[in-house]
Amino acid sequence: GGGIQTIIHKTELPNTGVFDEKRLYAIEQDYPDAVPISIGGKTVSTGILVCEDVWADALTRHYVTLGADLLIVINGSPYDCEKQQHRLNVIQERIACSGIPMCYVNQVGGQDDLVFDGASFACDARGHIIAHAPSFETDVLHIPYPLEKSDDCIPIVNDTACHLWGDVHTQHYNAMVLALRDYVNKNGFSGVILGLSGGVDSALSAVVAVDALGESRVQCVMLPSPYTSQESLDDAQAIVDTFSIPYDTVNIEPAMRAFDTMLSPVMDMKTAGIHLENIQSRSRGLALMALSNKTGYMVLTTGNKSEMAVGYATLYGDMCGGYNVLKDLYKTQVFELCHWRNHYVPKLSLNTIVPAMPERVITKPPSAELRPDQKDEDSLPAYDVLDGILCGLIEGEKSVDDLVQQGYDRDTVIRIWKLLDISQYKRNQSPPGVKLSVRDLAKERRYPMTNGFRHLL
Repeated sequence: GGGIQTIIHKTELPNTGVFDEKRLYAIEQDYPDAVPISIGGKTVSTGILVCEDVWADALTRHYVTLGADLLIVINGSPYDCEKQQHRLNVIQERIACSGIPMCYVNQVGGQDDLVFDGASFACDARGHIIAHAPSFETDVLHIPYPLEKSDDCIPIVNDTACHLWGDVHTQHYNAMVLALRDYVNKNGFSGVILGLSGGVDSALSAVVAVDALGESRVQCVMLPSPYTSQESLDDAQAIVDTFSIPYDTVNIEPAMRAFDTMLSPVMDMKTAGIHLENIQSRSRGLALMALSNKTGYMVLTTGNKSEMAVGYATLYGDMCGGYNVLKDLYKTQVFELCHWRNHYVPKLSLNTIVPAMPERVITKPPSAELRPDQKDEDSLPAYDVLDGILCGLIEGEKSVDDLVQQGYDRDTVIRIWKLLDISQYKRNQSPPGVKLSVRDLAKERRYPMTNGFRHLL
């Protein structure tokens, strides 16, 4: 009848990764209110667990001793690339020990740098999946009790999550679309604006934005300098033409000349250097922020995890903005998702266009185009090598020796490790972006900016 029947407190408070619950909540000891309830006036004795409660087995065993017939787990469990399979494994472990059927219910939606993927499911007393909801969409499932195995049940295999909810590219892309859509809508932005360079990162960011918000709420701006190639101009034009995205061009050369005039009395503005390259990036950031202030559109930044890890991003330049959908994607993953989007339409997309971007955007050598004939690999290892080392250091938490034993060059590993370490101050000032990996560079890698051990290697 709408009344509160009972209150069940969460008992296991996680304090790792993205969770800080012990900072915020008191811990209930000995499960004082954890008693089974009856649902709908029926005689089904139902135990309620809250999220982390099921990742430890103590509360499940508590409900077994009280004679529960069914366990329901309600969750605010954020997505990462391994989470769906991990949840299945945990639930099936609890069922194997308790012999009680379980329903796993998860919320859906974006919240800052997290996205909740739903993907709810129910298992019978033998751990077979008898019903499952889609990922990244709200849904209602009607499941008859008792929960029993049927001809439609899902067998237990190592890749059950992939079988039910799609491969990692499908999941990542839908996570990015939902996270951006909810961040923009929940915070009241009219749309997004981004610098479209003709490169792969800004191209993918633009396509995700159109998929999430529709082309009428996306504004792209080409911000060419004297070093911008005609190829980049053509590729950017091809992207906006494909999706009919509103598009403007703002040449930053006058800003470069103005800074040259302004700073020449106090510094060398004739010799090439990082100061001249960063002026270009910051001129672009200034222009985008001015347009954002005028239109009310949020600036969408376009840097990837590889760049943020080693500091190849400019403070107050290409890091200017309110959100970044690529923040937890390595460069090699950006390429993979571009190929994926050229063949598939994500289920959450507001458009059905494939292919989504010109093949040349994906195949040409990456370049920031801040000086003549510049290529990313002039100063960084090839991205497959760089990303392999970074993934080992970040997600794998491997040592230098571990990575050398895997076949990577020691001097290269040490160089990348140092770049990762000294770039923490930039990451501390970066905009939020959706978490996709098992360990992002924001809340899950909280390293100090001042490190005495930096010179030991």
